Amino acid sequence: MASSPLHEVENCRNTLRVFSDGSIVRSTQPSFSVPIHDDGTVLWKDVEFNTSHHLSLRLYKPISPPAPGAPKFPIFYYFHGGGFCIGSRTWPNCQNYCLHLARELQAVVVAPDYRLAPENRLPAALHDSFEALKWLQAQAVAEEMDVWLTDVADFGRVFISGDSAGGSIAHYLAVRLGAGSPELEPIRARGYVYLAPFFGGTVRTKSEETCPQDAFFPLELNDRFWRLSLPEGENADHPISNPFGSASPSLERVELDPILVVVGSADLLRDRAEEYALKLQGWGKRVQFAEFAEQQHGFFTINPFSPMSNVLMRLIKRFMAENSDQ
Repeated sequence: MASSPLHEVENCRNTLRVFSDGSIVRSTQPSFSVPIHDDGTVLWKDVEFNTSHHLSLRLYKPISPPAPGAPKFPIFYYFHGGGFCIGSRTWPNCQNYCLHLARELQAVVVAPDYRLAPENRLPAALHDSFEALKWLQAQAVAEEMDVWLTDVADFGRVFISGDSAGGSIAHYLAVRLGAGSPELEPIRARGYVYLAPFFGGTVRTKSEETCPQDAFFPLELNDRFWRLSLPEGENADHPISNPFGSASPSLERVELDPILVVVGSADLLRDRAEEYALKLQGWGKRVQFAEFAEQQHGFFTINPFSPMSNVLMRLIKRFMAENSDQ
């Protein structure tokens, strides 16, 4: 009996292609190309934080250090999106947003990579994200410090953020570390910013059901990402995907640092983000929810200089100021 010809079974923005024999082809090019806007006001460099998996992070800082006697810069972690399957700290959209964050927030920005699915299914990315934080802890206590970082960074004012899948990583870290982040001492996480967090579930929400097929992030791609990233045999009610699934530990008694949840009203993930914020607010958690009218998924990285992106930047800056001295 002749075997069926090799054919493509999964395609993620032509960046990741999975074939019928299980082989995987990854493009070296990002899913969409944009010019990098580097005006020279921010310095950056790459550092390897995991030698076993050859994972690096990209550090950014304003070119002008804090004035004498002024506080050092807060540290802002930014985990990229891509459904746990695609994306990189090196992609131009990520680079642009991190440059913008460092400049506008006057912060040291840390943008780590993590292992991607389906070669490395979840929870691999979560383990890597925690290790990226432990790297910062090691810098804070090292005998031979990297002065590029330590001369300007305030290890007592760390904020953890992420876009889409990166927002889910931020949620995982918020729960893992708890209020006060004792595992990271002397590092102190002060708050978390979830940008359109990538939550899922088997029961469709209204925003998922009504999402147009030509949206930047359509439902078909949403489902494909979960198929490829979750552990084999699991569905979107897995605890990593659905914080309120039947198998998910309750968050009611978990002590959490302040959280800002951001989503666009035209994003298919809108309803899940709102549900998350409202449930945690109902349990007395310090959670803010911000919805941006008519904005689709990832509007702030697609065009980080748009009016709505600038409003979001000011919101993040205010959130950081309000939670810097808890």
